[in-house]
Amino acid sequence: MQDTAEITRLHELVYRLRVEEVMQKDVISVAPETGMREFKEVLRSHRISGAPVVEEGRLIGVISLEDLIRALEQGTMDMNVGQKMTHQVESLYVDESVMQAVNRMARFGFGRFPVVTREGKLAGILTRGDILRGLLRKIEVNYQQEEIERYRASHIFEDIVSDRTSLLLRYRVEAKDFSRGGVASSKIKRAIERLGGSPAIARRVAVAAYEAEMNLVIHTERGGEMQVEIQPQRMQIVVVDDGPGIESLEQAMRPGFSTAPEWIREMGFGAGMGLLNIKRCADEMTLESRAGAGTRLEIVFKIPPPTPAPGAGKAEEDLL
Repeated sequence: MQDTAEITRLHELVYRLRVEEVMQKDVISVAPETGMREFKEVLRSHRISGAPVVEEGRLIGVISLEDLIRALEQGTMDMNVGQKMTHQVESLYVDESVMQAVNRMARFGFGRFPVVTREGKLAGILTRGDILRGLLRKIEVNYQQEEIERYRASHIFEDIVSDRTSLLLRYRVEAKDFSRGGVASSKIKRAIERLGGSPAIARRVAVAAYEAEMNLVIHTERGGEMQVEIQPQRMQIVVVDDGPGIESLEQAMRPGFSTAPEWIREMGFGAGMGLLNIKRCADEMTLESRAGAGTRLEIVFKIPPPTPAPGAGKAEEDLL
C-alpha cells in the first residue's frame, strides 16, 4: 500500500474556506475624482501603501504609493486619481476558495488583492496576513464538542443490524460552475466526520474530494457525478463523467501537467497537481479514461474504528 500524506487542518482549511471568510471588510478606498494631493493625505493618515478606486460601489482600478511617487517626479500632482490609477485590476471573488487566492498570489507575485462580488462591487481586500489570521481563527474551535458529536453519529453503524451496512451518497457537479466548486467535497467531509472518521481521515478525504470535484468543474463538458459509499471501516468515492476523457494517463500523473486553458489558470485552477494530491491522500486510487470517452476515478480510504473522546461518555450522560 502506498504511503498516504499527512494532511494538516491548515491544509484542509485552505481548500474549504472562502475568501469572504478571511478578508478585511473595512477597506479604505478612493474615488476617481480624488486629487493626487488628497490621495497623498489618505495614504499618510491611514498608513497604507495603496487603495482600490471605486465608483458607485464598483471597483474600477487601483492606485498605489508608486503612482504617487511618479506623479511627484513628473510634476503631475494636480491630476486626479482616475488619471493616474491602474485600470487592469487583478481581483478575487468573495465566493472563491482560499486555495484559489493562494495560487493567484503565487502566480502574479502580489501580496494583496481587492475582493469583489460577482456583480463587480468592492467587498474587501485580502493579504497573505489575512489568510494566516483567518486560518488560525478557524482552528480555534471546541474540539471536545466535535469529538462528542462524532462519537454520537458513529453509532449509526452499530445500531443497524445487517450482514453489510453502508451509506450511499450522490452529488451532481456541474461543468464550469466555479461558484459552487467545493460544495460537494465539503458535504462529503462533513459526512465522514459525523460518522466517526478521525480528523486526519476527514482532512485527507476533504482534499482528495475537492481535487476530484474541481476536475469535473474544470475539465468536463457536462459535469459529472460523485458517488460516495461509506462503510464502518472503509470509504470509497467514485467520480464519473462522460468526456472528453484523458489522452495520456501517464502524462496526467506528471507534476505540473495540465490541459486547462489560460483563463482557468488565471483564476487559480489547473495547476496540474490535482491527481497527484488525490493519490497522496488516498489509500488506493484507480483511474480509467480514454480520449473521446468518459473518465472513472475510484478513491478508497480505510477508516480505523473510532475511539471515544476523553470525557465523551460523561458528557453524553450529562446531556440525557
